[in-house]
Amino acid sequence: MDDDARRRRAHAAVDAVLDRVLAHDMAGFAALWAPDGTMTFPFVAPGSPRALAGRDAVAAYVAGYNELLLPAAVTDEVRHTTGDPDTLVVEFAVRGTVVATGTDYTLRYVAVVTVGPDGITGYRDHWSPLEAQQVLGRTGLVEAAR
Repeated sequence: MDDDARRRRAHAAVDAVLDRVLAHDMAGFAALWAPDGTMTFPFVAPGSPRALAGRDAVAAYVAGYNELLLPAAVTDEVRHTTGDPDTLVVEFAVRGTVVATGTDYTLRYVAVVTVGPDGITGYRDHWSPLEAQQVLGRTGLVEAAR
């Protein structure tokens, strides 16, 4: 596969990630990962995982997402290509509704996404635990799984 095809594959994977989030399809979101793909969180609050290893771990982590948040729109999206045709840096915000309160929210992210033949091989999710705490009243998804 040439570099242009690899870049198109990376863009298609990011399109699919954002589509699944907006469709409230977190199982479909996790299914985009390669079986051994990872999701890492460089900025996490105490008690939250720093890394998830494998598609199943990603699926378990996001399983309760829509019990907390119902995304409605992706805004402010900017994509940056890198020297690696399999990797994109994506800046974006998600607007939606907090399930528990019915209030609107906006959370901002920067994701570094690497895609291989079997799906997402790496997803570095840069988000702010402080913003999450202001929106949810807690610092992340971990408590949803408990």
